[in-house]
Amino acid sequence: MKYKYQLILLGENEEFFNELEIELRKGFDELKIISGALNIIRETEIGQYSGGQPAFVIYSGHKNNLTGRQKEILENQKLDGNIILPVFNESFDEEMPEILSNRNGVSFVGKVKKIKNIVLEGFQLLRKNRKIFISYKRSESSNIAIQLYEFLESQNFDVFIDTHSIDKGEEFQEELWHRMTDCDLILMLNTKEFLESTWCKQELDKAHLKRIGIVHLLWPDCDFASFAHIAHSKKLKYEDFENSPVADVTKGKLKENLLSDIIDLVESSRARNLASRQDWLITDFTQAANDNDVEVNLQYSRYITRKLDNDKLKIYIPTVGVPQSINCHNSQSLIEQIESKEVESITLIYDELSIRNHWLRHLDWLNEYLKVKTLKKLDFNKEFQK
Repeated sequence: MKYKYQLILLGENEEFFNELEIELRKGFDELKIISGALNIIRETEIGQYSGGQPAFVIYSGHKNNLTGRQKEILENQKLDGNIILPVFNESFDEEMPEILSNRNGVSFVGKVKKIKNIVLEGFQLLRKNRKIFISYKRSESSNIAIQLYEFLESQNFDVFIDTHSIDKGEEFQEELWHRMTDCDLILMLNTKEFLESTWCKQELDKAHLKRIGIVHLLWPDCDFASFAHIAHSKKLKYEDFENSPVADVTKGKLKENLLSDIIDLVESSRARNLASRQDWLITDFTQAANDNDVEVNLQYSRYITRKLDNDKLKIYIPTVGVPQSINCHNSQSLIEQIESKEVESITLIYDELSIRNHWLRHLDWLNEYLKVKTLKKLDFNKEFQK
């Protein structure tokens, strides 16, 4: 295999490196990318590094143990423009060498899944903007919805909650569906009468229609049997609430120690949801090609190729959520790295359901000016009838 995602590991923190490798290989499996596409490179194997392929560097060690060879590798990786993530135990200043002093770092303690997702984001396999939509019934869980909104925002998530995230004057319901379409996951607060709310039930139905992954927080008095089959769920107990067990859970808040468990559940669900929604697009697109007797091929990096009569390739990249101009830029950069063949065009394919009309018009306008185009699901068949 010519194309590799290269993870360069420097330092003496072998226990963390081993945990990270296990999590990353799970992540590649969840994203349905063959495991051979990930090349983990240690200091003694740095000769395997290729400057023409994506790379991510982690240094996890103590500055007193930094070798001259490690410093040389870090300097070369900086010159190549690769991301270097310092990973420390307790203190960045006390553990990290001077060469990394101007970079943001992260502690590995209890954050291996988070670091895994940072690496996947660096490889552009996960979206960097971690978008979460909180669905809840106001009369039963407003306090906790706001608590989760504030906590997730503090953890660098882009969180949507109806009372905080829609500007005055916006068409409320259209904007709500638009933002739901563009999220990575829905965090659904399943209170006792959640499904009796017309709006909450519509949000659940819309999520299923769009194949958006849901993490369910199940209230103690919620009918658990209705959700027992759901993999991504957490059943809350009365003692998980402040001032339990006598407190009214519609007015209380969750205990602080529970919030990190919710973050872990969200982080571990993101990659699976992305792959599932990509699968849906890929299936519909390849079916449209088949219906029109056109041969297309799904490549191991999850993009689709179509060979033209002139032997050039058309590239189609399944895009989750609302396509942005940055998607177009990143897609072109990625294809330039992974394809040595002649490329006729690059197109982002997406599902337009619930995307606001003014944004769809904007995407059509961008198609007149950008090299990377967008193609809505409604027009899949037209693409093969030209």
